[in-house]
Amino acid sequence: MIPWLEAESPFPDAATALTDRDGAAGLLAAGADLSPQRLLLAYKQGIFPWFSEGQPILWWSTDPRMVLQTSDFRISDSLKKSLKKIRTDTRWEIRFDSAFEQVMRACAAPRKDGNGTWISEDIVAGYCGLHQLGYAHSSEVWLDGELVGGAYGVCIGRMFYGESMFARVSNASKIALSHLVFFLREHGVKMIDCQQETAHLASLGAKPIARADFIRWIAQATTQPMIEEWQPLRALYQ
Repeated sequence: MIPWLEAESPFPDAATALTDRDGAAGLLAAGADLSPQRLLLAYKQGIFPWFSEGQPILWWSTDPRMVLQTSDFRISDSLKKSLKKIRTDTRWEIRFDSAFEQVMRACAAPRKDGNGTWISEDIVAGYCGLHQLGYAHSSEVWLDGELVGGAYGVCIGRMFYGESMFARVSNASKIALSHLVFFLREHGVKMIDCQQETAHLASLGAKPIARADFIRWIAQATTQPMIEEWQPLRALYQ
């Protein structure tokens, strides 16, 4: 059994999360709320919310934890060409934080693979609250004035927690992620939390690490100074 959290309940230790033997590996608790304060408390302890419409709020801490070291980020030749192209084509623009809620709602839209709809109205409200407080950020790709790709996540100190990406044109989500990764690397962020292990994330350079190691890392990274100015780098490749 997992504990039910009331409004003032602390999170249980992440090490008490369910395992494969229990059929829901990483599930830690249920209940409470999605206030910015609760979300910040969760992320600082290596915990994140993930649940479907109609379910109670479910809190997870997976083991192992999929993470992307910013120094390990892989860029394919085709993506590298795309990044070079948009640098000189004025129809393209990279922005940070100009349409955070739009990015979230685009990520929430149903996809061919069936993913995305876990981003409920409550999730949107909670993370928009974090955005207003300066903790949640979006990387956006615009083409002819239209939002065509993006990624968003939470940044506490020098730790970034990736949440979701979307693309409406080829490579747009990877372009958004590339600009985000290079910006974070420039500002001393060495690790991006990817939460769960997938082949797609692995292809970008992400690797699983033990939850205990992850929690030790975020304990020091989240105490570092916040990044104050969020502006895309002028060019990733000359």
